[in-house]
Amino acid sequence: KVGWYNAVLQPAFQLPYPDDTLAFVILSTPSMFDKALKPFVNKERLKIIRDPVDQCVSHHLSLVKEKFPDQRVDVMFDYEILPNRKPKFLAQTAAHVAGAAYYYQRKDVKLDPWGNKKIYGVCIHPKYGGWFAIRGLLLFPDIQVPFLEQSAPVDCVSTEEKRIELLEQFNFHWRDGRYRDIIEVKERYSEEQKAYFATPPAERFKLLGLTQEAQ
Repeated sequence: KVGWYNAVLQPAFQLPYPDDTLAFVILSTPSMFDKALKPFVNKERLKIIRDPVDQCVSHHLSLVKEKFPDQRVDVMFDYEILPNRKPKFLAQTAAHVAGAAYYYQRKDVKLDPWGNKKIYGVCIHPKYGGWFAIRGLLLFPDIQVPFLEQSAPVDCVSTEEKRIELLEQFNFHWRDGRYRDIIEVKERYSEEQKAYFATPPAERFKLLGLTQEAQ
């Protein structure tokens, strides 16, 4: 429910919907690369002009919208920002309140070793660890769900030691991706997918076999 999200945020970040409004948080799993992105790129080869992943997600969520012709469905993407430069929604907070992934933050560590350093939080999924992404939010403004019960996210990094290790790795060594394996995972990105996301955005087109013209 939108109210769960709004309850944990300051007014500036709250969503302008009644508390009982139904919302879905959209995650992409490791298999998204092969099952969705590559087929999408092959089909849309000549039309891709911005970011293939963002366009792929947008395409699939527009198909979801089409399944509900009689409903108003609002879509927000993780990369969208408002005119004041704030994100349209805080993806990690949304995933946490929806019970999808646990958002580990500095406040989850009792003996904080970081002093004045800025420490960013990170979501960990009980099945995929850090090998997933939060892609968007689907809101159904005309559907109110007062009786929906909130599920807590799975606290899969439960020791103080592990939480410190996770936040250390995410904040200071995020490039090597070790934080993603903080727990035993069921599935991770393929080598091809790792290479894709490790490549600067402007050079990713080549990896997908897209030409300069397509860019």
